[in-house]
Amino acid sequence: MAYELLTLTLEPRLALVRLDRPAARNALSRALMRELISVARELSDRTDIDVVILTGSDVCFSAGADLKDANAWADDSLSTIERREIASTGFKLCKAWEEMPQITIAAIEGYAVGGGLALSLACDWRVAAEDAFVSLPEIALGIPLTWGTIPRLTNLLGPAKAKRLTILCERFSAPDALAMGVIDYTAPKGQALAKAREVAAQTLAKPAAAVRMSKESVNAVATALNHAAGYMAHDQIALAAASPESRAARAAALKPRN
Repeated sequence: MAYELLTLTLEPRLALVRLDRPAARNALSRALMRELISVARELSDRTDIDVVILTGSDVCFSAGADLKDANAWADDSLSTIERREIASTGFKLCKAWEEMPQITIAAIEGYAVGGGLALSLACDWRVAAEDAFVSLPEIALGIPLTWGTIPRLTNLLGPAKAKRLTILCERFSAPDALAMGVIDYTAPKGQALAKAREVAAQTLAKPAAAVRMSKESVNAVATALNHAAGYMAHDQIALAAASPESRAARAAALKPRN
């Protein structure tokens, strides 16, 4: 399949998926999210690929959900079903990447914020450059954190740290994110992808079938209650996005800065 907003490079037993919206800082528009869902499904069906690395540019991994698309969540001219479908795209995206049978590694340069970090959390491991940072600014934009991210964060970090990221919208440098457990490896600036390849090589040295079986077993335990905790998130975001305070927060975020 041909992709317009990402590139797919296939190597022996490894696939490299690179977000390719540089002018938009790899913001996750609905079009890009649909392509990411498609590539996840395409690769999931391949038995000759055992590791998938997801990365962005040298400047950033992703600036998160495209706020220009976000207005559709609260567009009163659309039906409830249409708004619900739009709001659920991120949930479907992260679920598609989480359910891939291959080991998935996110390689982060610059920053991964909002939906960008949410997508990386759906991968098995995260590698970040030492000068990179991560944050989840959704609540500051007047919307709850969705895409199934809260259960993933809680499973990964525990409730208190998950609340710091989610509610306080704190920004964490790569070393602090490593100490907290949000990311798994750091690398010198410009070397996140190289480090991800090192981790991939370690994985590829193991028996492929046993790796897949083990990932499936771990995920079965870790995600057992995730759907129950996250399936209504797109309804929450549609409700919150329609409020005056949410509209004002997004308008302020989109206002051009001198």
